[in-house]
Amino acid sequence: MNAIVGDEAADFRTALSSLRDVRLRPEILLEEAPAPQRLAPFAIALTAEVVIDDEDLGNGRLVVLHDPQGQDSWGGTFRVVAFIKATLEPEMAADPLLAEVGWSWLVEALDSQAAGYTNISGTVTRVTSESFGGLSERPLEGQIEIRVSWTPDDANLAPHAHAWAEVLGQAAGLMPLPPGVAQLPRPRG
Repeated sequence: MNAIVGDEAADFRTALSSLRDVRLRPEILLEEAPAPQRLAPFAIALTAEVVIDDEDLGNGRLVVLHDPQGQDSWGGTFRVVAFIKATLEPEMAADPLLAEVGWSWLVEALDSQAAGYTNISGTVTRVTSESFGGLSERPLEGQIEIRVSWTPDDANLAPHAHAWAEVLGQAAGLMPLPPGVAQLPRPRG
């Protein structure tokens, strides 16, 4: 995360500091990625992959935009833009309520992490593939994609990153951790 100077960036420095302290489950690999440069004066992007036993079960991107002057469409000076994509079990992919469930995961995760927000909007897309002919032996395949943005109430973005990672884990099929329980890292080897 790049060093930023100037009074205009004080809130963004606070946001960066809060993101540096984020610790996720060991199955979720988090990295900084190039951020979009034209959407706001300040931006950072994080990518994550859910990996178990070398199998990629899902991935996501979290972008934080900051404009010290604010933007009317955001309703504030920050905007969080998130993307989540995960492979689904065939039964889940066939569920007609999957989109509503995916959206509820997001709202519940933001609320459970006490990540104050306004102006939330987004889409949940379910993609299913059924094979025929010479491929008819393949099981139903499915994916979920969640694209969403919201305006955080303040510059402490750690709860927002945790909520995003929680939804990514749920979409990828990780069992939720009970409140207040931290998962120990898996032994390597």
